[in-house]
This record gives sequence, C-alpha cells and structure tokens, in this order.
Amino acid sequence: QEFVTVLVRDPRTQKEDSWHSYIDYEIFIHTNSMCFTRKTSCVRRRFREFVWLRQRLQSNAVLIQLPELPSKTPFFNMNNPHHVDHRRQGLQEFLEKIVQDALLLSDSRLHLFLQTQLSPEDMEACVSGQTKYSVADAIHEFASLNRRFPIEDEERKKGKNYADSDSESSSSGLRPSDDSISCGCKASPASEES
Repeated sequence: QEFVTVLVRDPRTQKEDSWHSYIDYEIFIHTNSMCFTRKTSCVRRRFREFVWLRQRLQSNAVLIQLPELPSKTPFFNMNNPHHVDHRRQGLQEFLEKIVQDALLLSDSRLHLFLQTQLSPEDMEACVSGQTKYSVADAIHEFASLNRRFPIEDEERKKGKNYADSDSESSSSGLRPSDDSISCGCKASPASEES
C-alpha cells in the first residue's frame, strides 16, 4: 500500500539582515509512492514559500478547493513558542492534505518545493523549461549535494532507482534558495522500516 509521510518540524530563526529575521521549517518526506522521484528527502522552507506554493497549485487546479494555510496574523510573534508551533502544525496539515490529492501530486512545482531547495523563481524557470536541467535532475542534484539517508545509500549501492549522473554540481546551473539553510536531517524511525 502506498504511503506518504510528511513532517514539518524543527522551526529555526534565520537572520535576513541586521533588522529582519524569519522562521523556516524542515519538511521531511518519506514515501513509497511512485509519484515521488526520491523516497526520502528533507528541505527547509519559510512561510512565504508555502504561500507561493498554494497560489501556484490553486492556479493550476482551479476546480479543487485547496486547504488553507495557517493565517498570517500581524500578531505572530516568532519568539512565542506557541505561535511558532501553531503555525508549524498548520503547515504540516496543509501539506498532508496536498499530498493526498492525485491531481496536485502531478504538479512539478510541488515536487520541487518538497524535494529541492530551489527558490520559487528557479522552480518556475525549471517547470517552464527555461533551465538546462529537468525537474528530476534538480531533485537528484539536490539529494547528491546533501546528506543521504541510510536507506538510499543502500539503494545507490545496489544501483536501484537512480539515474546515472556524471555532471558536477558546479556545472548543473542549480542554485539553492538564497534564504535557505541546508538541513541536517535525520531519518525518522518510520523510515528505517522499509
């Protein structure tokens, strides 16, 4: 039976400059679904990137009523653990509903959002064919630049589920979102089972 486990966790405060900060969240995916290029992945995203994703998904699936994001309140206090956790829970519920919809799962932007650290501008360029790399290339390249999970290391050794890649990261043209931090993800206990 197919499953998609999505966790939004580990909120961290990031400094944009000396006056501005924001919180980003780790998105951990573990799945056996054929819809996903990678079976385990981990990226960090901030709230405004979730807003961008929802707008793009809604414009491509006008007949579907998308779940709401947690409200963007002017009273949100990033120093208040309750506010931060409430938003984290809302973002997780949003993604859990999104990945259950087959039509939304067919949108390449969703996969780039969940499995690469590309900025929204770079995701748009990739999806519209304005880059020299495909969606699958971007996902594989991001995975190779970051820590792999033990399960995927074993699969790589066996030669399963991986496209051959002889390109260097410096020649790929891929660049991470400017406001992203690479995440030191650890596989959850559930990911050790399959």
